[in-house]
Amino acid sequence: MGQGLNTGRVAGVLLHPTSLPSGRLDADAYRWVDWLAQAGLRVWQMLPLGVPLVGLSPYQCASAFAINPGLFAGGVSGSDDATAFSVWYESQRHWVDDYALFMVLKQQFAGQEWTAWPSALRQREPQAMAQVRSEHAAAISSLIQEQYRCYCQWQDLRQYATRQGVALFGDMPIFVAYDSADVWAHPELFLLNADGEAEWVTGVPPDYFSETGQRWGNPHYHWERMAQTDFQWWRQRLEYHFAFFDLVRIDHFRGLAASWMIPASEPTAINGYWQNVPGDAMLASIQAALGDLPLVAEDLGVITPDVTALRDKYALPGMSVLQFSFDHFEDNPHKPQNVRENTVYYTGTHDNDTLLGWFNSLDAAMQQHVLQSLAITDVSALTTAMLDTVFASNALLALVPLQDLLQLDNAARMNVPGTVDGNWQWRFQWSQLPENLASVLHESLLHHQRLGNTPP
Repeated sequence: MGQGLNTGRVAGVLLHPTSLPSGRLDADAYRWVDWLAQAGLRVWQMLPLGVPLVGLSPYQCASAFAINPGLFAGGVSGSDDATAFSVWYESQRHWVDDYALFMVLKQQFAGQEWTAWPSALRQREPQAMAQVRSEHAAAISSLIQEQYRCYCQWQDLRQYATRQGVALFGDMPIFVAYDSADVWAHPELFLLNADGEAEWVTGVPPDYFSETGQRWGNPHYHWERMAQTDFQWWRQRLEYHFAFFDLVRIDHFRGLAASWMIPASEPTAINGYWQNVPGDAMLASIQAALGDLPLVAEDLGVITPDVTALRDKYALPGMSVLQFSFDHFEDNPHKPQNVRENTVYYTGTHDNDTLLGWFNSLDAAMQQHVLQSLAITDVSALTTAMLDTVFASNALLALVPLQDLLQLDNAARMNVPGTVDGNWQWRFQWSQLPENLASVLHESLLHHQRLGNTPP
């Protein structure tokens, strides 16, 4: 699997920790790893682990580095080894000091965006910063310790998963939130005006799915300045992700070839332009520093040749989604016969409806076309046929949301893009896992030669 998984043909499940029965990385997480191993599933994919700014979305977070302590049960416990903490702190102080300060100030100003703070704090004037550090030393220290304990607890889980033969697959949004510690602490690395406001924001142009495109509103990177530091911020960000995961997906990978520049004054994404980005230089720099990059390129949507060339230059796996394959275009990259080996092939992603929800939303003619394409006549065979199709494909990694393994309808959908309410809330219960599901899956994975190089 590119640079990241050298385990042969394998399969995995997409399940964010908040979808565990407890919604936490507690005993349920270890029980889940055991279940994956029992079923012969080699990969656990999840969404970003950051601290959500508003609501529950893991894609708009207070820091590009910090881990959400809310994912850990009953507060965060961890090692009291002062030497171990000191080693971790020295390697992470480039972000964790600013994060702790940012969160303390955010609490002090009732959650307001940093742009609404007093000028001296907004602009990080040394005297004002020293005063805050002095007055809130205990709270700042507590937040730093909390991040360290999150790290320790995660390493325990990761080591357990490794022993069970399960790789952890993470997700990294390409852009960061404007109201984040990163933008507040390093405004020079973003395209901001003298007042710290974003003049250009991120998004994607109008397409088949949206007449007005998508205006995400994140600030753009100041790539020229990033390059002057040999992409240090990016290198540190990826390095920390690699400390947590065996494999990391870069969301909106096409943004490393070119990004859609939307004037901040525009209410939609219609009026913008593509700006080339030195993603090649950035990836080359990071590969030179860190070695082979265990990355997956999220290359869904309208992808231009430069994006494909960048992905392939670094041998990064791309993505295909079976739900997108049922059209009449033979060159559709999502059709099973067109899926390359160096690909992660999904039945659907966290942004898709569940298989059952998706099928139920189709008109009768399209439903018939889907059944014919899968060579089945009965809707009750849909999920099994879709799983078999993904498992049988050339893709080295086949991934299935747990909702699809459980044959759930759209009530179990994780996220509806472009909406705010009702997302990120689904949880499963252990009673929903049929007793024979693990053994049935193991049999199917054995049949499709998806147990990896070292089957149990």
